[in-house]
Amino acid sequence: MIDVARKYVFDFDSTLTRVEALDVLAEMTLEGNSNRNKIIDEIQTITNLGIDGDISFTESLERRIRLLNANKSDLEGLVDELRQKISKSIASNKEFFEKFSDDIYVISCGFKEFIDPIVAEYNIPSERVYANTFTFDDEGMIVGFDEENPLSQHNGKIECLRQMNLEGEVQVIGDGYSDYVMREAGIADKFFAYTENVHREKAANNADHVTPNLDEFLFVNDLPRNISYPKNRIKILLLENVHADAFRNLSEDGFSVELIKHSLSEEELIKKIKGVHVLGIRSKTQVTEKVLEAANKLLVVGAFCIGTTQINLDACRLKGVAVFNAPYSNTRSVVELAIGEIIMLMRSVFPRSTEIHNGQWKKTAVGSREVRGKNLGIIGYGNIGKQLSVLAEAIGMRVYYYDIDDKLALGNAVKCNSLEDLLNVSDVVTLHIDDNKANKNFIGEREINQMRDGAIFVNLARGFVVDIPALASALKSGKLSGAAIDVYPQEPRSNGDFYTELQGLDNVILTPHVGGSTEEAQRNIADFVPNKIMDYVNSGSTVDAVNFPNIRLPKQNKAHRFLHIHKNVPGVMAKINKVLAKYEMNIAGQYLSTDNEVGYVITDLDKEYNKDVVKALKKIENTIKFRVLY
Repeated sequence: MIDVARKYVFDFDSTLTRVEALDVLAEMTLEGNSNRNKIIDEIQTITNLGIDGDISFTESLERRIRLLNANKSDLEGLVDELRQKISKSIASNKEFFEKFSDDIYVISCGFKEFIDPIVAEYNIPSERVYANTFTFDDEGMIVGFDEENPLSQHNGKIECLRQMNLEGEVQVIGDGYSDYVMREAGIADKFFAYTENVHREKAANNADHVTPNLDEFLFVNDLPRNISYPKNRIKILLLENVHADAFRNLSEDGFSVELIKHSLSEEELIKKIKGVHVLGIRSKTQVTEKVLEAANKLLVVGAFCIGTTQINLDACRLKGVAVFNAPYSNTRSVVELAIGEIIMLMRSVFPRSTEIHNGQWKKTAVGSREVRGKNLGIIGYGNIGKQLSVLAEAIGMRVYYYDIDDKLALGNAVKCNSLEDLLNVSDVVTLHIDDNKANKNFIGEREINQMRDGAIFVNLARGFVVDIPALASALKSGKLSGAAIDVYPQEPRSNGDFYTELQGLDNVILTPHVGGSTEEAQRNIADFVPNKIMDYVNSGSTVDAVNFPNIRLPKQNKAHRFLHIHKNVPGVMAKINKVLAKYEMNIAGQYLSTDNEVGYVITDLDKEYNKDVVKALKKIENTIKFRVLY
């Protein structure tokens, strides 16, 4: 129940707006001044000293005005600038200001000349704005301020609020010293440190509650708001040193993000996962059924890579946890490495390089061949296989491919009807199959024996799909003339010692699972996966989820969105609509998708709802997870 006697006192600079208005005015009026940057830095320093209470506000104001060199005519331009710099969460919650206008006040050490026109657009009239006023000379230059105004004095907000004599609980929302002293003086009941634009330690340390945005303030007070659950309360855990852009993208969207550079063991992750809404991993962290049992709030797992075998997809699905990966983001990187390794192996570059490192000069054409005119056999004609096909053909190779699914050939590539046909015809065999467990030892002794004598083998897919002892034997015997291996059946969780039977073999390129590890690929992944995570958390969209029914949703338009995940059994949809009908909910749109085990239904509702309808929907038999978005 909302307390009608509650009053809300907002600061202006760095709270209602993202900036300090006098700093913006300085940037405008000092345009063209050779000392502009130096003066602006000095003004900002003085501003911060005043805000933190390190100098008196009166001194801060006097010193800044002397440096401004501003005219009354500049104020109109300043207002226009400030209109573009309203705090993001303030602008998105305009309805709150309109609905509770009678209970909202602005107390600022800024100036009414620029505050009044800004807050008027948020239904706050001039009589509820308490601020300083400028004084001007005959030419309109700003020369000072009204020194009789208590807000021009040190701790002036205390005296101003005392004179206002507001009834009921008074809550102050601001970013600085002058805001929290009102609570310390006993004339305000609560102080909320507003940190969306600037985080001041003194203010945060003296706050009843730190509010990173207005959504958090409204949520704590159970007030009408633009979104149902503040994003700062959604905890995201990123492991394995995912690209910094991922951290930045998710943080800038308002989420609370923790970044850990290494992978976690099952036991470590079980301890860490409690309270986490989003988990981001790469290939080493295992998301097991035990981890999911401990994940009491988990909504989504983002795999910042192609493969998902490290994630128990079925267990995630049955727990209502959507999983997204990056199936395309590092395709080019893997393909370029494959092309490079094929050329290096065909030219015997690594043996020649080793020799010259050891002081030997062995200039010879023996065992050094062009790739042009050679037959490339691609096993797995997916995203990577197809792009490799195009690039290989462009450098003159004849391309053959084999895939268990019916895939259309690109360019002049020739489809092989069987794996044996491809192995028999290829000078180079490159492997690009998925991480299905059934593919273990897909290439073993039998398959290697079907290859051409002296063929080259490249594996940039999965380590367990190749029988390593059989491959090592074929390389030692000369059956194969070279190999490039990037993935291994067992890979360490972190950098350190590593052993494989392939070490020390001539004309074998070994790399530590870096096929997709380029700066470009990691940046692409850091954009793609967070966007999918944000789409799901913010709107419920499951497009490109690897374990979930895919639903592409229209943008919400002043509607509440109910997201209901349930076991795919008959009658659930009817029960959902029966509950909605019972509570007289008007459905603006409804979207349903199912797979063999899970159903996902989204209902958009264009009216306020009774909270009991949520309880009723959660109680429907076979419900897995339920969320409300607005």
